[in-house]
Amino acid sequence: MTTEDQGTLPAPQTPNEDPIVSAGLQIAAKWGATLDAAQLEVALKGLEPQLQREHKERMYRLKMQQEAAQQAAQGGREQREHKRYMAGLISGSIVAIALLGAGVFVAKDQWWLSILLCGPSLLALVKIFVLRRSDEYDMNAVSVATRRTMNAAGQAQPPQPPAPPVV
Repeated sequence: MTTEDQGTLPAPQTPNEDPIVSAGLQIAAKWGATLDAAQLEVALKGLEPQLQREHKERMYRLKMQQEAAQQAAQGGREQREHKRYMAGLISGSIVAIALLGAGVFVAKDQWWLSILLCGPSLLALVKIFVLRRSDEYDMNAVSVATRRTMNAAGQAQPPQPPAPPVV
């Protein structure tokens, strides 16, 4: 029973009982005292369509309340999902900028580290943060790029010492 129905009951309610049943019993007792069985049956049959209409109205109201609650819950879910998506997008952007900045910073001294920071590992991390998925070929590409970079770094010639200043 809703708070809207509390004032519409025709009889006072007894505590610790269903208010609708209690009101119905009190009305039946009053009618039973003034009407005989045949008249009471006719009165109840006449009252039945009205009770059915009221029941349909209550059921429709409950259905509308349930739909409103579901819409509110759906709105809350969508809001939380949006916040989570935006947090992933922001953190992915920060990670991408940090990796790119670090790759550019170390590029002139250690080019192989720059390739690791700005290569497929950057793309894989951004994909994890922004799209929230990681595919097997992403990790394969990162491992292949790491192996190739390490091999190339091992084969690279050491830098020549700076020339002595001319006096």
